[in-house]
Amino acid sequence: MDAETTKPAFKKKNLSEVNPIVGKKRQWKSLKQILAHEKTLPWKETDITYSTVNAPPSLKPAKKYSDISGLIAPYTDPHSKLRYHNVEEYQTIRTFPMDLTAGYLALRGATSIV
Repeated sequence: MDAETTKPAFKKKNLSEVNPIVGKKRQWKSLKQILAHEKTLPWKETDITYSTVNAPPSLKPAKKYSDISGLIAPYTDPHSKLRYHNVEEYQTIRTFPMDLTAGYLALRGATSIV
């Protein structure tokens, strides 16, 4: 059996990162380098570049995290509006004074209930 016939079909001998014409390895550019290079080129207003492409809104709902532990929070306290992960966190939230609850809500960026 020949060694060429045992190789998978997707592997090609001539496919590599070395440019066969120049003989150099391909230089990979970071996104920062690509954006800096795009800014130097003359673009029309209607041209699409990396910096002008806007992603559509996500179809998945945003994940909600616990205000106490940072774990995924499937529950919300109806009294204080704090999010919690399990029963132990709920019992802790119920003992918080109002100013501490307002501080947690302010950290999350939610409007305070006061």
